[in-house]
Amino acid sequence: MDPDTRNRAAIEEHWRASERGDTEAEHAIYAADAILDYPQSAERFRGRAAISAQRGGHPAGRHFTVHRIVGGGDLWVSECVITYDGVPTHSVSVMEFAGGHVVHETQYFADAFGAPGWRAALAEPMPGRNITRA
Repeated sequence: MDPDTRNRAAIEEHWRASERGDTEAEHAIYAADAILDYPQSAERFRGRAAISAQRGGHPAGRHFTVHRIVGGGDLWVSECVITYDGVPTHSVSVMEFAGGHVVHETQYFADAFGAPGWRAALAEPMPGRNITRA
C-alpha cells in the first residue's frame, strides 16, 4: 500500500474510532511522542498518552461528522463537525505524519454563526445544509 493510501486509511479509521468511542483505536494513529495543539486555548498536549487522556476524559457526549479529508505525503487536513452534547462545533484538523504516524496535529475549532442578511442574494446553501440567518 502506498503511503498516501495508508495515511488516508489511518485518518478515516481515526475518525470512525472517535465516533464509536474506541479510545485505543482512535489514538493508534499517533506516534508515542506526538504533539497536539489547540491554538484557541493555547494548550499543547505532549505524547499519545496525554492526548488520549484529555480526550477520554471529556465530559460531553461527542459525535463526529467528517465532511472532507484532503492531503498527500506527510500533511493531511480533515474538516469535521464535532457535536458536544448536541451542540455542533466546526473543526479543522491538520495532521503531520512521519514514519507512518501523526507526529503533530493542530486542531482549530469554530462555532457556527448566522449569515448576515446583506449577503442573502449572493449565497447558496452548502450541500446538505440550510443557511441560518443572523
